[in-house]
Amino acid sequence: MPHSPDLARLALTVLQPGFDGTAPPEWLLKALAEGLGGAVLFARNIVDTAQTAGLVAAMREENPSVVVAADEEAGVVTRLEARTGSSWPGNRALGVVGDPGRTERVARAVGHLLASVGVTLDYAPSVDVNANPANPVIGIRSFGADPALVADHGAAWIKGLQSTGVAACAKHFPGHGDTITDSHLALPTVHASRDLLWERDLPPFQAAIAAGVRSVMCGHLLVPVLDPAFPATLSRPILTGLLRDELGFTGMLVTDAIEMQAVAALHSPGEIAVRSLAAGVDAICVGVSSEHGESVYALRDAIVAAVHDGRLGEERLAEAAARVHALAAWCAERSPGSRVWAERDEDVRLGLSTARAALRLARSGGELQPVGEGTPLASAPLVVDIAPRLNLAVAPGTPTGLYGALLDLLPGTTGVTVTAEDPELPDLSGDRPLVIVVYEAVRHAWVRDLVARAVRQRPDAIVVETGIPDTPLGATYLTTNGISRASAQVVARWLVDGQ
Repeated sequence: MPHSPDLARLALTVLQPGFDGTAPPEWLLKALAEGLGGAVLFARNIVDTAQTAGLVAAMREENPSVVVAADEEAGVVTRLEARTGSSWPGNRALGVVGDPGRTERVARAVGHLLASVGVTLDYAPSVDVNANPANPVIGIRSFGADPALVADHGAAWIKGLQSTGVAACAKHFPGHGDTITDSHLALPTVHASRDLLWERDLPPFQAAIAAGVRSVMCGHLLVPVLDPAFPATLSRPILTGLLRDELGFTGMLVTDAIEMQAVAALHSPGEIAVRSLAAGVDAICVGVSSEHGESVYALRDAIVAAVHDGRLGEERLAEAAARVHALAAWCAERSPGSRVWAERDEDVRLGLSTARAALRLARSGGELQPVGEGTPLASAPLVVDIAPRLNLAVAPGTPTGLYGALLDLLPGTTGVTVTAEDPELPDLSGDRPLVIVVYEAVRHAWVRDLVARAVRQRPDAIVVETGIPDTPLGATYLTTNGISRASAQVVARWLVDGQ
């Protein structure tokens, strides 16, 4: 049976590559004209909203139906606001606040931002249930450890985002929460029974599908009870048998980035693309492309060759491409068109009020409680930021922001950053206030040790935990339940004005 003359175009349709630069390179424009179905924006592509809108517009001139994607989770994972920090707290903060209506409003604000620059697919929300406190890559990106809470807030997030014409993407199927390995670095294994998966990990995906989510992202995860041989990305029993046949998902299924070592250590990029398509994937996310696009064309050629060799059915490829086109059409029908970011003031106020509602406080080792009025700092403090690298899902240099927020309010504030490479505290003597900023000290022994040493030396220290809370230390232990510009601003205001 002869193959379609459009086979190469079908193969390009299912690819969603990233690229370098703040303008589309020539190879990308050429590939779009030839049918490239998607592209992914990262922080490296973004200067501001005007530049980003121009970049996307240039891409659409070559292919009006291109799916333009970004990881915009709010909180710690942001692309459009990576330089400043997000205007909105992320999932854990929203789960702590516990108001799905507010979660829906935050997601709608995120959607307005994305729609204003022409992004049509948001690789969010994470609906992973953070069942393992040692999880190095999900953590505050999850709404929490309760499946019902994650399901409710995930559905609300999807509803809010998709009301703006931007497609949501529930991730990381079938659930990345109970892992101790970062899939950017190695292949995680989910050791759970089938009953536990149905009780804990799958309900949020069921809720997402019921809410009409347009896309699902599979995780690079080995789940032996479902498939002992292959990670989810390459597993037909998981992607077609479970997600399609049992859960009834009919939208676009996209991989996590295929250069992540969880799968990159197993196969070549072309082999990953072919096997994932055969397993039921519709779109291949490729975070990193070669300078002139050779890697993207190599993926296209590998897919075409697999069809000719009989390893990948042409009908399966055509089905995948049709789902990509269907998502693009859904977005086009709902696109608000070019819009000015007119709602920004209102939406930023929403971010600040949400961040304030997520703050929790413990005094002198007591229980964490919602914050009331604070005791203003007597003078400009020393801010010691004990800063582990967050994880590879977070853009490099994403700020916790507290030092800058305090400096804006209290000139004379000074800051020191302590890293794992040079884990030494600065001189803490003197009577100026001391603020210690940490991220998930509970997961980093060297951070816990430094905080304990600092508090022994300065029992009056204010400790600000920006990740999953640990045992409260210091005279004042404040938790933001996430990293965002909004969170830093409300903490600074509480410390300076007591409000």
